[in-house]
Amino acid sequence: MTASPELVQLLTPEGERVEHPDYDIELTAEEVRSLYRDLVLVRRVDLEAVSLQRQGELGIWASLLGQEAAQIGSGRAMAETDMAFPTYREHGVAWCRGVDPLYLLGLFRGVHNGGWDPYEHNFGLYTIVIGAQTLHAVGYAMGVQRDGAETATIVYFGDGATSQGDVNESFIWASVTNAPVVFFCQNNQWAISEPLEKQTRIPLYKRASGFGFPGVRVDGNDVFACLAVTRKALADARAGQGPTLVEAFTYRMGAHTTSDDPTRYRMAAELEAWKLKDPIERVKAYLFKNQLADQAFFDKVDEEADQLGRDTRRRCLELPDPEPVAIFENVYSGPHATLEEERDQYASYLAGFAE
Repeated sequence: MTASPELVQLLTPEGERVEHPDYDIELTAEEVRSLYRDLVLVRRVDLEAVSLQRQGELGIWASLLGQEAAQIGSGRAMAETDMAFPTYREHGVAWCRGVDPLYLLGLFRGVHNGGWDPYEHNFGLYTIVIGAQTLHAVGYAMGVQRDGAETATIVYFGDGATSQGDVNESFIWASVTNAPVVFFCQNNQWAISEPLEKQTRIPLYKRASGFGFPGVRVDGNDVFACLAVTRKALADARAGQGPTLVEAFTYRMGAHTTSDDPTRYRMAAELEAWKLKDPIERVKAYLFKNQLADQAFFDKVDEEADQLGRDTRRRCLELPDPEPVAIFENVYSGPHATLEEERDQYASYLAGFAE
C-alpha cells in the first residue's frame, strides 16, 4: 500500500528535511544525535533478543524491527507525568521511559510476570490480549481528568487491533468523555499474516472522525514527524481538547513474533522496498548531509550498541530461575483462600518428585 499525500512527513527517506503546514519542529544538533542514538541502541537490543530466542534462551520475542522511529518519536514526545499503555512490542517506548531492557527480556524468558513498576516509569505492563490496553488507557485518562491533573495518556496498538471490539469501545468512551488520551496505532501493514486491506476499506486515521475526534496519518519511519505529531496530540489532550488518533504508517520488517514465518505470506520485494525507508538510515543521512555528526560519532554509537548487546545477553543469561510456586504470588492484593489452596496442592505435587 502506498502512503497517501495526507501523510505527515518532515524527513524524507533520503534524509532531506521538508516542511509541513500543520506540523513543524525545531531540533538542535544534539537532539538529532540523541534521537539517532536511541534508534540504534533500541534496534541492537531487539536484535540481541531475537538471537537469544533462536538459541533457546527466550520463549518468544516480538521484534520491533522497522518500527523504531514510531516508538522513539512518540516516546520522546511524552512529558514526564504522561502515562503510556503498551502492547507487547513497545520496546522503544520502554527505553524512552527508562525501563531496563532486562525487564523486557525477563518477561519473555518467563522469570517474572512483567517486572517493572508502572508508576515508577509511567509505563504500563505489557498487554498480550489484543486491544485490551486501550480500555485501560481510557479508564486511566478519565481518572486523571476527574482528578484535574494536567497530564495525558497514550496507548499503543497495531492495525489488526483496530478490528477488535475493545478498541472501538475505547474510542466511544474517549470521545463522549473528552478523555485526554492519544490513540497511537502502529500500522505495520500486517496483522500477523492478514494484510491491511483485510482490516479496513479506508485509511485507519479516518475512522476517528466517525467517533467524533481528529485523526492524523504520520510517516511512521520518520522520527521527526512522529515526535512532532505526537507532541501536539499530547499537548491537545492536556489542554482539554480530547482524544486524537495517530496512525503511524510503518512496516514490520521482521516476523510478527519469533514463532512466525513471514516468507509464507508476503513477498520479498515488499520488504526490500521498505528497507529503502529505514528509519535509522534516513536520520544518519540527515546528520551527514548537514555536517551535524562525523564518522567518529557514528563509530562511538555503534561501539555503545555492541556493548549494550553484550551486556544485555550476559545479564539475561544470569537471570535466576524462579521457584515454581512463585507463579501464585502477586495475583491478588491480599490473601485468597482458593489461590492458597491451589498453591498448596501444587507445592505438594512438586514435593512428590523430590521423594
